[in-house]
Amino acid sequence: MPLLFVPLALIALPLVEIGVFIFVGSRIGIGWTLLLVILGVVLGAALLKRQTLRTLTEARREAAMGRVPERQIVHGALIALAGILLILPGFVTDAFGLLLFLPPVRDLLWNRLRRRVTVRAAGMRPAAPRAAGPEIVDLSGAEFTRRGESGDSPWRREDDQDPQGPRPTLH
Repeated sequence: MPLLFVPLALIALPLVEIGVFIFVGSRIGIGWTLLLVILGVVLGAALLKRQTLRTLTEARREAAMGRVPERQIVHGALIALAGILLILPGFVTDAFGLLLFLPPVRDLLWNRLRRRVTVRAAGMRPAAPRAAGPEIVDLSGAEFTRRGESGDSPWRREDDQDPQGPRPTLH
């Protein structure tokens, strides 16, 4: 159902932006309207740089402590979206972009997404415990040793050769 709204939004957004341009331009004039649009782009670029660096620093700190920087990854994506919205010409996209630059707004969105999104990274544990599910242990060749090489184990690969004949294999 939400995918149905994407084409509608792509058609409606430019129409809404044009309407707002006409409204603002008739109130303050075309020169001031264009100046506001240019200021939005400059402000967006400055906020994007500042908040991206802050978020990267926080993500590095979380990773150094051995935790997956879930919140910082989502905040980084929302900051990138905010920058794109501010760079696009228009007052409506600027308003949404400015809202996304506010950390409380990003936290609100992250808290809503948290239940639906799982962020995973190799060698790190999640910041918060997740619901119980199948346990997966991923080991490299150096992290385990084989036992029972004498041939008495039913846990064999099909390509293993057994001098005593075929044994049951588990798939």
